[in-house]
Amino acid sequence: MIELKSRIEELRDRFESIRQVLRVDKLEAELAKIDGLMSSQDFWEDQERARETIRRRKWIEETLERVSEIEKRLADVEELSGSTSEEDGEMLSMLEEELTELERMLGELEMKTYLSGEMDAKNAYLTVQAGAGGTEACDWAEMLLRMYKRWAERKGYEVELVDVTPDDVAGVKSATLLIKGPYAYGYLKGEQGVHRLVRISPFDANARRHTSFAAVSVMPQIDEDIRVEIRDEDLRIETFRASGAGGQYVNKTDTAVRITHIPTGIVVSCQQERSQFQNKRKALELLRAKLYQLEQEKLEKKKKELEGEKTDIGWGHQIRSYVFHPYRMVKDLRTGYETGNVDAVMDGDIDEFIENFLRWKSRGE
Repeated sequence: MIELKSRIEELRDRFESIRQVLRVDKLEAELAKIDGLMSSQDFWEDQERARETIRRRKWIEETLERVSEIEKRLADVEELSGSTSEEDGEMLSMLEEELTELERMLGELEMKTYLSGEMDAKNAYLTVQAGAGGTEACDWAEMLLRMYKRWAERKGYEVELVDVTPDDVAGVKSATLLIKGPYAYGYLKGEQGVHRLVRISPFDANARRHTSFAAVSVMPQIDEDIRVEIRDEDLRIETFRASGAGGQYVNKTDTAVRITHIPTGIVVSCQQERSQFQNKRKALELLRAKLYQLEQEKLEKKKKELEGEKTDIGWGHQIRSYVFHPYRMVKDLRTGYETGNVDAVMDGDIDEFIENFLRWKSRGE
């Protein structure tokens, strides 16, 4: 009984700590402010911003509901434990089950406290680029692209294909997604790095084992209120006809836009929108995100005197290994977390990898 009460006290302390980090009072005030905005007549004039606001409201509402539910269940447990004797085995067993469930719920709520970075709440641009391995790597890049799409769909996020360069044989050489949803960048930032695949090649007539690489880059979508200076004279803007290998990448528009930022050499393009104006706007938005990320990387290098995230897409630089043969396992090489359920991972079930990374990062390892 003493051990049971000690667990309850620990859960209460943990819950109060999480409440403070989440700043529940500020979330409640933000929810009231959003409700006021949504009642205004001009709320839907900017439909994209309106959808963003609605997604943010849903996240806040769900978070506050979970906080309230845990608060109530914790209070019930505290009350029951005070009136339960050591001889009441059935009640003690029920309390044990409830404490286990509360620990699980607190674990989920605690994940939100790890998303406190300046940009964590933003939408995310996610780019997958094929590396060493030719057609194998391009096929692997497309598999990763599907994995992240499925993950986003599981979270209820909106996914836009901003740009894609198909391979001549199979897969994609590179592709960029805009993933819209609360804390999309915060969740996905740990996916940045090189992903390694080992499998029996479907493109090899001799059925030999191949190793392929693809690099994932993740950037926050930058709001207009965050200043990133882009001078017109630093830009080279070209238009071209969108091209593809057919299927899901069949030609959609002849108003694609490519922008080169001359001082940094960064090149971005967008060919998925219907008009040249829309493609240019999306390309500029992506450029702002890349320039912001570049500045953050420079600051991080100065602060920690470490190498930046950008590395060769090949051996020795991978963050995660996906093995389909001779055994089946996906392992994160930073946190050590692994699973043998490869099919689930490739179908978008990567939350455990994301959560383990966020915990690992919060410990400063």
